[in-house]
Amino acid sequence: MNPPPDVPPNQPPSPWSPPPSPWAPPSAPADPSRPAGSVPPPPPPASWQGGWDAPPPWGRPPSGPVRAPSGSRYDEQGRNGQGGRFGWLGELVVALLLVVVGILGISLIGMIIAELLDAGPASADSEVFFEDPVAELVVSLLGIAIGIPVVMGVVRLLGRRPAGTLSSVVGRLRWGWLGWCAAVGVPLMILQIGLLIAWTWDSEPLTQSDGGFPGWPYFLLSLAVILALVPFQAAAEEYVFRGWLVQAIGRTVRSPWPAIVVASLLFALAHGFGELSGFLLLFYSALWWGWLVIRTGGLEAVIVLHTANNLLAFGLAAGFGELDDSSTAADAPWQALVLELVFAPLYCLTVAKLAERRGVERVTP
Repeated sequence: MNPPPDVPPNQPPSPWSPPPSPWAPPSAPADPSRPAGSVPPPPPPASWQGGWDAPPPWGRPPSGPVRAPSGSRYDEQGRNGQGGRFGWLGELVVALLLVVVGILGISLIGMIIAELLDAGPASADSEVFFEDPVAELVVSLLGIAIGIPVVMGVVRLLGRRPAGTLSSVVGRLRWGWLGWCAAVGVPLMILQIGLLIAWTWDSEPLTQSDGGFPGWPYFLLSLAVILALVPFQAAAEEYVFRGWLVQAIGRTVRSPWPAIVVASLLFALAHGFGELSGFLLLFYSALWWGWLVIRTGGLEAVIVLHTANNLLAFGLAAGFGELDDSSTAADAPWQALVLELVFAPLYCLTVAKLAERRGVERVTP
């Protein structure tokens, strides 16, 4: 005898139907949204409360870089909740070690190349690697430029935040804004150095230097090296002192001024001990530049001015055959300090006003 056809819904079971198995799981209530005869979805895997994909109750650390909260100033970019209260100390130690290792590495490479090419100095007591001032300048500029990848790497790996937050509060260099800063800073720097040359011409005339014009081929080679490397050297000093150091200190203090003052003092000391006027010039300038970084939310304005200053200084030294001169801004005369008392606030206040008019971001979006 053949069994009857399927029993319609809501009808009693047929006597021809097989008895239920005692090993079968209890039947779930029917899902009205699923059509009759369709295969039910598989049951969810066994797990603790919340499922296997849910984070454990004690939380899970973020896997990528973490930005500072919206509304954070430039000096507060390190306050992203990562690294703990003393995380800045680890950044400081590692960054200093890597900078020292980088400088020693560049110096060692320069020494090896000079030895292989037999291009070392004639005197055994000389402190330089190359007899040629241009080659020596390359080693010096690269030794400072190494600071950019060092502090960016430390910020990314130890600070656990985007390396671009060293550039500005938006996480990158704002090239359009940098161009506006150059339009203001380059003419002012040319005027300032021109006035300094005119003021000090009688006391230390450049035309009476020991070197003199080295000739067009050598001058153009020197100029090419200066244009290629000086922007990285100047930017590295800004990334280290006005950037990473200010943000490292800014993780522990509320006001930006302690970070600005400490970074400015170290910036002046890093140029060596020369004239008192040179030290005061560097410290005074650095205070204004630190204020400008906080006011504009990034390093663009100070990178432009620092680069313009160094390009003009190295370019003049190359033109007068003085690239082997070991003096720095710490040896600046008192006339340079007097001019800086005027031009530093002139540039910074002008750029700050321009940033306000153009709506440049001062805090994290």
